[in-house]
Amino acid sequence: MEIRVLRYFLEIAREGNITRASKRLHVTQPTLSRQMKDLEKELGKKLFKRGSSSVSLTDEGMLLRKRAEDLVTMADKIENEFKNMNEFAGGDIYIGAAESHLIKYLARAVKNLNRNYKNITYHITSGGTEQVTEKLDKGLLDIAFIVEPPDLSKYNYLEIPEFDTWGAVMRKDCPLAKKDSVTIDDLVDYPIFCSVQSIKADLPRWCGEKSEQLNLMATFNLAGNGGVFVKEGLGIELTFDKLLDTSKESELCFRPIIPNLENKMYVIWRKYQVFTPVTEILVNELKEMLMP
Repeated sequence: MEIRVLRYFLEIAREGNITRASKRLHVTQPTLSRQMKDLEKELGKKLFKRGSSSVSLTDEGMLLRKRAEDLVTMADKIENEFKNMNEFAGGDIYIGAAESHLIKYLARAVKNLNRNYKNITYHITSGGTEQVTEKLDKGLLDIAFIVEPPDLSKYNYLEIPEFDTWGAVMRKDCPLAKKDSVTIDDLVDYPIFCSVQSIKADLPRWCGEKSEQLNLMATFNLAGNGGVFVKEGLGIELTFDKLLDTSKESELCFRPIIPNLENKMYVIWRKYQVFTPVTEILVNELKEMLMP
C-alpha cells in the first residue's frame, strides 16, 4: 500500500467525486479509478459506494479514511523532519494541548522564539488527555500539554508552576449566582455540562460518589461550546476558571466550587524521543522557562 495511493483515496473521499478529484490531483480519471480498484483488491474490501455522479465511503472506507489520514500525516512529518535534520531553517512543530489558560506558557515560549526564528509553524491540536496522548503515542504530535499527571513509564515531563481552578459557569440571572461559591448539593437540581475527562477523573476527586447525583445534560471537549449552552439558559458548566468570558460586561459569571478542586498542567513527550531541530529548540525554551 503506497502513501501516494492513500493520498488519492483521501482526495476522492473529500471531493465525493472521482472527476473532481482527478483534476485536483492532475491524474487522469481512468488512472485514478484503476488505482482505487487495485486498492480495493489489495485490501479485499469495497471502499466506495458508486453512484451515477458521486461516490461515498462504505464502512470499510470510513475506517481506511481514518487510518490513511494518520499515515499521510506521519509521512509528511517524517519528510519535514529529514529536511530539517542537517541545519535549522525553520519547520513545523505539532503540539497537543488541553484547554487551559496555562497554555500562556506555550504562548510565551513561542513569543520568545519568534525574536530569533521566523520560519517556525506551530500546529496545535486541542483535546483531552486521552485524545492528545493517543496522537503523541502514534508520533503524530511532538509534545503535549495535559492536565492529568503523566504516565512516568512512557513520558518525560515538565511541570507548569500554576494551577487551573475548577468552578461553575452560569448566567448572572441564575439563583446560584448570588452565592460566592457552590457545592455539589447546590448543583444537583440543575442541568450540568462538562468534559468526558472531568466525569472520569476530576468530579470523583471533588465529591466522590456524589458526582453520580449530578444531572448531566451534555459533554463538550471545548468549554467555549458549553458556554453557548449556558448563555441560552440550558444549564451550568463545570470547567476551569479563565476559559470563558465572565467579565463585568458578560452575561455569564464564574463561581468556584467547594471543596476547592485544582488541576496541574504538564508538558510531556515520549521517552527516548529524538526531536527534530526545531522541536528541540522549543523544548529547550520551555525547560529554561519552567525548570528551577
